[in-house]
Amino acid sequence: MLSEIKLKALKEISGGFSRDEAVWASGFLAGLAEHSSSAEAFPPEINTQSISPKKMTLAYGTETGNSKKLAVELAGIIKKKGVQVKLADLSQYKPKDLSKEDLFFIIISTQGEGDPPILAKKFYDHIHENDLNISNLKFGVLALGDSSYPLFCKTGEDIDFRFEVLGAQRILPLKKCDIDYEQEAHTWAEHILDVVNKTKESSQKSTAAPKISTGRKKYLGKISTIINLNDIGSDKETYHIEIETEKPLVYNPGDALGVIAFNSKDDVEEIIKLTGIDREKQIKTTKITASAQDLLYKHLNISYLLKTTVAQYAQITGHPIPEVRLSLLDLLRIYPVKNADEFEQVITILTGQSPRLYSVSSSLEAHGDTEIHITVAKSEFFIHDKKQNGLCSGFLAEFKEGETLEFYIQEAKHFRLPKPEKDIIMIGPGTGIAPFRSFLYERDAVGAEGRNWLFFGDRTFVSDFLYQAELQDFLKTGTLTHLDLAFSRDTEEKIYVQHRLEQKAQEVYHWLESGASLYVCGAREPMSKDVEKTILNIIQDKGKHSLEEAQGYLEELELSGRYVKDVY
Repeated sequence: MLSEIKLKALKEISGGFSRDEAVWASGFLAGLAEHSSSAEAFPPEINTQSISPKKMTLAYGTETGNSKKLAVELAGIIKKKGVQVKLADLSQYKPKDLSKEDLFFIIISTQGEGDPPILAKKFYDHIHENDLNISNLKFGVLALGDSSYPLFCKTGEDIDFRFEVLGAQRILPLKKCDIDYEQEAHTWAEHILDVVNKTKESSQKSTAAPKISTGRKKYLGKISTIINLNDIGSDKETYHIEIETEKPLVYNPGDALGVIAFNSKDDVEEIIKLTGIDREKQIKTTKITASAQDLLYKHLNISYLLKTTVAQYAQITGHPIPEVRLSLLDLLRIYPVKNADEFEQVITILTGQSPRLYSVSSSLEAHGDTEIHITVAKSEFFIHDKKQNGLCSGFLAEFKEGETLEFYIQEAKHFRLPKPEKDIIMIGPGTGIAPFRSFLYERDAVGAEGRNWLFFGDRTFVSDFLYQAELQDFLKTGTLTHLDLAFSRDTEEKIYVQHRLEQKAQEVYHWLESGASLYVCGAREPMSKDVEKTILNIIQDKGKHSLEEAQGYLEELELSGRYVKDVY
């Protein structure tokens, strides 16, 4: 915390800042603090004497859903420890209410080039553009990001700094988490409990540095099966991929398989040809030293460069390049480098290749500990009328049986099966079926007594009914209690999974009232939002609740882990 003199001076200087000036200043000062350990360690001098243990607010700002999933999970953990937690979505939160808060913790992600999530931008802009009185507020920020991007966790840094400028008391230091955030996020939640409960034991814990993630365990597997699940006539390609390993695997239904895709060999060859770079030359980047060819093929993002990377490219090459996102190959064609030495500088500014995650669609109990399955939809899109494949889905779709793949397991603690005797409702159109295939095989293998209800949908019954034979077998054996299908292009009026939910509204509500857990997996826009609106309507209509009561009902399901989403 700044001294009163320093804080007064800072407020006087920043009082007339425009929004852009305030954001720039926050980034500048955050950069000065980058080398300080105070942003990563839990300093012993933090004062916990004036903190009430009774209630707190946990707010989240999310783009892809990760911040919300984590907030719900951590709120459940904290609530079980006797602390009252109010969840708040920053897309709906009124910044003027900050003055009424006591304990306020934020989980927020950073998008693209240091931008806040779209849904949290209104909140972000408001606190930077207004001189709020939040001197009574005690806060902490957990920032989610991807260290392969240059402005790693910048939104969290901005909010953390801005709250201090506005006079709030930081009771937890800013915590920045990479894509593998589970362990460090749980440690952060433990520190919340430490400072809130302020026991002697908690004080001793608070002086210790947070646990450091030991990194991901890598597996090497062989592709044993790769099948296009879509039939002739479909305009989609969805691959069922089975991978065998020599070392035993450890995963649970709901977890994801992470893989880093390699770039196109043809693109890499053309880049080497255009630039004249020695393919074997060893080049040092921020994270790895390798040959130019290996860096371009295996380690660096060359397919869709950030605007900041393009701007750095322009600075190196001297070309006047507009603010745009292009592939490295297109940049080199339009704005060529002068020579191989100049291109070597370009290589050092490229960001690392980000891993992609795919829900596991197999079960250790059913398939053994040396086999794992994923379900991958090949993504296709157009840029300037040129057809492009999604980097990782295209990479995986090109594998042949017998080829090897390196991967890791990303644990998903929030997306877990309930006790075997509990009922579950699963809503998973398209590749959203993947984790539910895992659920069904697991419950079948262990003889779980709970009932299982699946809502699945896609375009056509004939060409796009993924895992049709398996699901029908699960129905015959009783593992699946109900299977409701929605094929949008088989009827004159398009039918989606939310329409099937509406048709079974009374029974859906009865299952929820009887303790069933509700899972949603698949596209965030518009599917998951349409499904949630339908669920709220069902709770209102069949439960005779107001909209506010229905929202509270659904929030309680989330907090108790009975309403869980894995959307993308």
